[in-house]
Amino acid sequence: MALACGLLYIAFFFPLTFLIAAAALPCAIVHPPWYGFFSRFWGRSGLALAGIRVTVKGSERLPIGPVIVMSNHQSNFDILTLQGYFPRHLSWMAKQELFRIPVFGHSMRRGGYIPLDRSDGRRALKSIEEAAQQIRSGSSVIIFPEGTRTRDGKLLPFKRGGFMLASRANVPVVPVTLHGTFEINPGGTLKLYPGRRVEIRIGEPITIPHGMKRAETEEFLLNQVRTAMEREMQ
Repeated sequence: MALACGLLYIAFFFPLTFLIAAAALPCAIVHPPWYGFFSRFWGRSGLALAGIRVTVKGSERLPIGPVIVMSNHQSNFDILTLQGYFPRHLSWMAKQELFRIPVFGHSMRRGGYIPLDRSDGRRALKSIEEAAQQIRSGSSVIIFPEGTRTRDGKLLPFKRGGFMLASRANVPVVPVTLHGTFEINPGGTLKLYPGRRVEIRIGEPITIPHGMKRAETEEFLLNQVRTAMEREMQ
Protein backbone atom coordinates (compact mmCIF):
# COMPACT_ATOMS: atom_id res chain seq x y z
CA MET A 1 0.00 0.00 0.00
CA ALA A 2 2.78 2.45 0.93
CA LEU A 3 4.62 1.69 -2.32
CA ALA A 4 1.43 2.24 -4.35
CA CYS A 5 0.95 5.59 -2.59
CA GLY A 6 4.50 6.56 -3.46
CA LEU A 7 4.15 5.67 -7.14
CA LEU A 8 0.84 7.50 -7.41
CA TYR A 9 2.39 10.55 -5.77
CA ILE A 10 5.27 10.56 -8.27
CA ALA A 11 2.83 10.36 -11.17
CA PHE A 12 1.26 13.65 -10.07
CA PHE A 13 4.28 15.40 -8.57
CA PHE A 14 6.70 15.28 -11.51
CA PRO A 15 4.32 16.94 -14.02
CA LEU A 16 3.42 19.50 -11.36
CA THR A 17 7.11 20.32 -10.83
CA PHE A 18 7.67 20.82 -14.55
CA LEU A 19 4.63 23.11 -14.88
CA ILE A 20 5.66 25.27 -11.92
CA ALA A 21 9.26 25.53 -13.20
CA ALA A 22 7.97 26.52 -16.64
CA ALA A 23 5.71 29.19 -15.14
CA ALA A 24 8.43 30.51 -12.83
CA LEU A 25 11.00 31.02 -15.58
CA PRO A 26 9.38 33.94 -17.52
CA CYS A 27 8.27 35.57 -14.26
CA ALA A 28 11.80 35.41 -12.87
CA ILE A 29 13.16 36.95 -16.07
CA VAL A 30 10.81 39.92 -15.65
CA HIS A 31 11.26 40.23 -11.89
CA PRO A 32 13.68 37.75 -10.18
CA PRO A 33 12.18 38.06 -6.65
CA TRP A 34 8.97 36.51 -7.98
CA TYR A 35 10.81 33.20 -8.17
CA GLY A 36 10.53 32.94 -4.39
CA PHE A 37 6.74 32.80 -4.66
CA PHE A 38 6.87 29.91 -7.12
CA SER A 39 9.43 27.95 -5.09
CA ARG A 40 7.32 28.29 -1.95
CA PHE A 41 4.20 27.31 -3.91
CA TRP A 42 6.04 24.26 -5.27
CA GLY A 43 7.08 23.13 -1.80
CA ARG A 44 3.65 23.58 -0.27
CA SER A 45 1.88 21.97 -3.23
CA GLY A 46 4.14 18.92 -3.03
CA LEU A 47 3.40 18.54 0.66
CA ALA A 48 -0.33 19.12 0.20
CA LEU A 49 -0.46 16.25 -2.34
CA ALA A 50 0.62 13.94 0.48
CA GLY A 51 -1.59 15.55 3.13
CA ILE A 52 1.45 16.69 5.13
CA ARG A 53 1.12 19.47 7.72
CA VAL A 54 4.10 21.53 8.86
CA THR A 55 4.83 23.53 12.00
CA VAL A 56 7.85 25.80 12.54
CA LYS A 57 9.55 26.49 15.86
CA GLY A 58 12.31 29.04 16.53
CA SER A 59 11.67 31.55 13.73
CA GLU A 60 12.56 34.37 16.11
CA ARG A 61 16.14 33.06 16.26
CA LEU A 62 16.93 33.91 12.64
CA PRO A 63 19.36 36.84 12.44
CA ILE A 64 19.05 39.69 9.99
CA GLY A 65 21.04 39.23 6.79
CA PRO A 66 22.22 36.18 4.84
CA VAL A 67 22.72 32.86 6.62
CA ILE A 68 23.76 29.32 5.82
CA VAL A 69 21.10 26.86 6.99
CA MET A 70 22.35 23.34 7.77
CA SER A 71 19.72 20.63 8.18
CA ASN A 72 19.58 16.90 8.79
CA HIS A 73 18.55 14.89 5.71
CA GLN A 74 16.03 12.10 6.21
CA SER A 75 13.72 12.04 3.22
CA ASN A 76 12.80 13.28 -0.24
CA PHE A 77 10.36 15.56 1.57
CA ASP A 78 13.07 17.56 3.36
CA ILE A 79 13.56 19.91 0.41
CA LEU A 80 9.82 20.43 -0.05
CA THR A 81 9.42 21.16 3.66
CA LEU A 82 12.18 23.75 3.82
CA GLN A 83 11.26 25.33 0.49
CA GLY A 84 7.62 25.59 1.43
CA TYR A 85 7.72 26.62 5.07
CA PHE A 86 11.11 27.95 6.12
CA PRO A 87 10.56 31.60 7.16
CA ARG A 88 13.10 32.92 4.65
CA HIS A 89 13.64 32.25 0.95
CA LEU A 90 16.54 29.85 0.53
CA SER A 91 18.80 29.16 -2.43
CA TRP A 92 20.25 25.70 -2.95
CA MET A 93 23.59 24.19 -3.82
CA ALA A 94 22.96 21.70 -6.63
CA LYS A 95 25.17 19.61 -8.88
CA GLN A 96 25.96 21.35 -12.14
CA GLU A 97 24.36 18.63 -14.26
CA LEU A 98 20.87 19.66 -13.08
CA PHE A 99 21.32 23.09 -14.64
CA ARG A 100 21.55 21.49 -18.08
CA ILE A 101 17.99 20.12 -17.92
CA PRO A 102 15.75 22.12 -20.30
CA VAL A 103 13.32 24.52 -18.59
CA PHE A 104 14.08 23.12 -15.13
CA GLY A 105 17.75 24.09 -15.22
CA HIS A 106 17.10 27.56 -16.61
CA SER A 107 14.47 28.09 -13.93
CA MET A 108 16.91 27.06 -11.18
CA ARG A 109 19.55 29.47 -12.44
CA ARG A 110 17.06 32.36 -12.54
CA GLY A 111 15.98 31.48 -9.03
CA GLY A 112 19.46 31.99 -7.62
CA TYR A 113 20.35 28.33 -7.18
CA ILE A 114 24.10 27.76 -7.00
CA PRO A 115 25.74 25.20 -9.33
CA LEU A 116 28.46 23.02 -7.86
CA ASP A 117 31.02 21.51 -10.21
CA ARG A 118 32.30 18.30 -8.62
CA SER A 119 34.23 17.02 -11.65
CA ASP A 120 37.58 17.67 -9.93
CA GLY A 121 38.96 19.32 -6.81
CA ARG A 122 40.02 22.58 -8.46
CA ARG A 123 36.63 23.20 -10.07
CA ALA A 124 34.81 22.26 -6.87
CA LEU A 125 36.89 24.77 -4.92
CA LYS A 126 36.16 27.46 -7.51
CA SER A 127 32.43 26.68 -7.21
CA ILE A 128 32.66 27.07 -3.43
CA GLU A 129 34.41 30.44 -3.76
CA GLU A 130 31.71 31.66 -6.18
CA ALA A 131 28.98 30.41 -3.86
CA ALA A 132 30.58 32.19 -0.89
CA GLN A 133 30.55 35.44 -2.85
CA GLN A 134 26.86 34.98 -3.70
CA ILE A 135 26.06 34.40 -0.03
CA ARG A 136 27.99 37.47 1.09
CA SER A 137 25.99 39.44 -1.50
CA GLY A 138 22.75 38.57 0.27
CA SER A 139 21.66 35.00 -0.59
CA SER A 140 20.73 32.57 2.18
CA VAL A 141 21.40 28.93 1.31
CA ILE A 142 20.51 25.49 2.63
CA ILE A 143 23.04 22.67 2.94
CA PHE A 144 22.58 19.07 4.08
CA PRO A 145 25.98 18.36 5.68
CA GLU A 146 25.37 14.59 5.67
CA GLY A 147 25.49 14.74 1.88
CA THR A 148 22.80 12.07 1.43
CA ARG A 149 19.66 10.78 3.09
CA THR A 150 19.92 8.57 6.14
CA ARG A 151 18.63 5.01 5.79
CA ASP A 152 17.78 4.46 9.46
CA GLY A 153 16.78 7.90 10.74
CA LYS A 154 20.08 8.45 12.54
CA LEU A 155 22.47 11.28 11.80
CA LEU A 156 25.20 10.32 9.31
CA PRO A 157 28.82 11.56 9.37
CA PHE A 158 29.17 15.09 7.99
CA LYS A 159 30.92 16.00 4.74
CA ARG A 160 33.33 18.92 5.00
CA GLY A 161 32.30 20.80 1.85
CA GLY A 162 29.52 22.78 3.50
CA PHE A 163 31.81 23.90 6.29
CA MET A 164 34.47 24.99 3.78
CA LEU A 165 31.79 27.17 2.22
CA ALA A 166 30.68 28.52 5.60
CA SER A 167 34.22 29.48 6.61
CA ARG A 168 34.68 31.39 3.35
CA ALA A 169 31.29 33.10 3.39
CA ASN A 170 31.71 34.13 7.06
CA VAL A 171 27.97 34.51 7.76
CA PRO A 172 25.99 32.95 10.65
CA VAL A 173 25.28 29.22 10.37
CA VAL A 174 21.79 28.19 11.51
CA PRO A 175 21.34 24.52 12.52
CA VAL A 176 17.90 23.17 11.63
CA THR A 177 16.41 19.82 12.64
CA LEU A 178 13.54 18.23 10.73
CA HIS A 179 11.23 15.84 12.56
CA GLY A 180 8.75 13.53 10.84
CA THR A 181 9.99 13.38 7.26
CA PHE A 182 11.67 10.00 7.72
CA GLU A 183 8.37 8.46 8.86
CA ILE A 184 6.65 9.83 5.73
CA ASN A 185 9.19 8.60 3.19
CA PRO A 186 12.15 6.61 4.59
CA GLY A 187 15.42 7.34 2.81
CA GLY A 188 16.20 4.99 -0.06
CA THR A 189 12.60 3.91 -0.71
CA LEU A 190 9.61 5.01 -2.78
CA LYS A 191 7.22 4.18 0.03
CA LEU A 192 4.94 7.00 1.16
CA TYR A 193 2.95 7.25 4.37
CA PRO A 194 0.74 10.32 3.83
CA GLY A 195 -1.28 12.48 6.20
CA ARG A 196 1.40 13.07 8.83
CA ARG A 197 2.94 16.06 10.54
CA VAL A 198 6.43 17.53 10.12
CA GLU A 199 8.19 19.97 12.40
CA ILE A 200 11.00 22.40 11.53
CA ARG A 201 13.09 23.31 14.57
CA ILE A 202 15.37 26.31 14.06
CA GLY A 203 18.37 26.43 16.39
CA GLU A 204 20.49 29.27 17.68
CA PRO A 205 22.71 30.81 14.99
CA ILE A 206 26.41 30.00 15.20
CA THR A 207 28.88 32.79 14.46
CA ILE A 208 32.55 32.31 13.66
CA PRO A 209 34.86 33.55 16.44
CA HIS A 210 37.19 36.33 15.36
CA GLY A 211 40.75 35.36 14.54
CA MET A 212 40.22 31.65 13.84
CA LYS A 213 42.21 30.05 11.04
CA ARG A 214 40.20 28.50 8.21
CA ALA A 215 40.83 24.86 9.19
CA GLU A 216 39.96 25.64 12.81
CA THR A 217 36.80 27.41 11.69
CA GLU A 218 35.63 24.41 9.67
CA GLU A 219 36.17 22.04 12.60
CA PHE A 220 34.49 24.44 15.03
CA LEU A 221 31.38 24.80 12.84
CA LEU A 222 31.15 21.05 12.17
CA ASN A 223 31.22 20.24 15.89
CA GLN A 224 28.79 23.00 16.81
CA VAL A 225 26.24 22.05 14.14
CA ARG A 226 26.42 18.35 14.93
CA THR A 227 26.02 18.98 18.66
CA ALA A 228 22.96 21.17 18.02
CA MET A 229 21.32 18.56 15.78
CA GLU A 230 22.05 15.64 18.09
CA ARG A 231 20.55 17.55 20.99
CA GLU A 232 17.31 18.17 19.07
CA MET A 233 17.09 14.59 17.80
CA GLN A 234 17.20 12.99 21.25
